[in-house]
Amino acid sequence: IPYWNKFLQGYYDQSAIASDNFDNAVRIGAEGEASLSPAMEQRGMRLRTSVATSSFYLAFNWLDAQLGGQGDAAQRERARKLRQAISIAIDFEESISIFANGRGIAAQGPIPPGIFGFRDGLEGMNPLVYERVQDAPRRKSIQQAQRLMQEAGYPQGRDASTGQPLVLALDTVQRGPGDKARLDWYRKQFQKLGIQLDIRATDWNRFQEKIRRGNTQMFFLGWNADYPDPENFLFLFYGPNAVARSDGENKSNYSNAEFDRLFEQMKNMDNGPARQALIDRMVTLLREDAPWVWGFHPKDYSLYHAWLSNIKPNHMARNGLKYYRLDAALRERQRAVWNQPQPWVLLGGLLLLLLAIAPAGRPLGTTLAALGLFLLAFVGGSTHRTYSHLSRSARRRAVLEGFAQMVGPQALKPIEYTEHEFCHLLEGRVVITSADGRR
Repeated sequence: IPYWNKFLQGYYDQSAIASDNFDNAVRIGAEGEASLSPAMEQRGMRLRTSVATSSFYLAFNWLDAQLGGQGDAAQRERARKLRQAISIAIDFEESISIFANGRGIAAQGPIPPGIFGFRDGLEGMNPLVYERVQDAPRRKSIQQAQRLMQEAGYPQGRDASTGQPLVLALDTVQRGPGDKARLDWYRKQFQKLGIQLDIRATDWNRFQEKIRRGNTQMFFLGWNADYPDPENFLFLFYGPNAVARSDGENKSNYSNAEFDRLFEQMKNMDNGPARQALIDRMVTLLREDAPWVWGFHPKDYSLYHAWLSNIKPNHMARNGLKYYRLDAALRERQRAVWNQPQPWVLLGGLLLLLLAIAPAGRPLGTTLAALGLFLLAFVGGSTHRTYSHLSRSARRRAVLEGFAQMVGPQALKPIEYTEHEFCHLLEGRVVITSADGRR
């Protein structure tokens, strides 16, 4: 039985919500607010949401001649504008809506909510990708991204000096046909800028090896916080941690001397205004250089039964169980209510079974009669005149023999029965012997 079904039956106290069950459990309002569906409210469920301390992103390889930070100042500026244009064009708000049931928030930088250094609202808006519209951040238009493409020397996705179309390679892990829709969506995002996307799918080991060697242009990855400190996210851009140089966690091989100097100052400081000021400057440098397309921070949705309380989501620790409060008596009562026997399920299943195995041409009445006899024997409480004098085991035997007749006499030895009604009903003959020898 699937976990979700057992949860609805009350045999698990809490559950995450898979994509397949999301629409049945949650309703998203016009303003994006989440609430329980009527079916979940009827069961007394409670919904808790929290933004995970994780980031998913599209990385640019800093060592790549076309997209990275190589070459002279003019080449680096050209690549920077190209990265910024792509950052605007990939609409992660749309991606969250389509592929994550709306469970996420578009990232404005490397630090997720809940970690010191994160700034919320307009104060934390990335001005290179978003603009302020009616006191809310809104992704810049595709026309603004296309202007950046032209400034980078790729008007309408073609190299201004050669006229050749711009083709970029995206390395990804080949997981199966389920990825096709997501990858097609990314192709469309790049097509907005006239860029042709070459998707290079491979297995996980080969994918990691290409990143370690710096043999990529772009790739998707994610990072989950190991501990609740901004250093755990900002060290992903520290130059000496470059994966191709030192096998570190700087997968994009990003390098910026000013950022490195600020990181060394910030990493061991206590949280406070001075540390926040350094983080703000570091985040500004990252937004301008755009070594990542800041993707999204996933949002976790969890359901809890009414008998479980005193719960607060915690993405950094798994030691909250000792604080939970459980009303075991309420749980037992609800389980009893939600798990009442459903005879019609058994009846329907048996009917389908009998219809499926009945020989072609067998009258429907005969099949239904066998079903009735089958149920009669196993219910065991019948007062039918033909069987009332028999023991429970004899009644069961009678039905099994009648069932065998329905399947066809060719499958078993011939049997006979003295009651005319029963012979007429089954178009066969059955012998039933009670404990005292009566037939």
